[in-house]
Amino acid sequence: MRPGVLLCYRLPREPSTPRISVWRKLERLGVARIGDGLVGLPNGNRTREQLEWVADEVTDAGGLATIWLATPGNQQQHQRIAESMTVARAAEYRQIIAEAKAAARSADDLARAQLRLRTALRSIQRRDYFPPPEREQAQTAVATITSSAAATT
Repeated sequence: MRPGVLLCYRLPREPSTPRISVWRKLERLGVARIGDGLVGLPNGNRTREQLEWVADEVTDAGGLATIWLATPGNQQQHQRIAESMTVARAAEYRQIIAEAKAAARSADDLARAQLRLRTALRSIQRRDYFPPPEREQAQTAVATITSSAAATT
């Protein structure tokens, strides 16, 4: 089992802007939501540093935040957390696949669609800690758009 880094945090309800900002940052990081005010990522220098930055933002907004290093109590708990993260990324990859297919059918400004989809794909891959099969399918779909865009220019 891989250890994780956890962020336990609490922010005041008002004003809501800091809470929304923290929520968005955590979404971009691809955290596993373990409980109310408790999120986690696989432990690593990069993920730990990212959660420390969010913790600093929480405390700057008048909230409380602590960083914890932890290992799930058993393999089933670890698998549930990893699976929830995998399911979330798979849904994002399926969206990329659908958009790539739609762009290929429309043939409108393939270069712009290709750039947007490549950027979105990289963003998802940065927070993909347990890659699902859809990752490779999305890469293939975006590569197909890239080939089509190159052929039309």
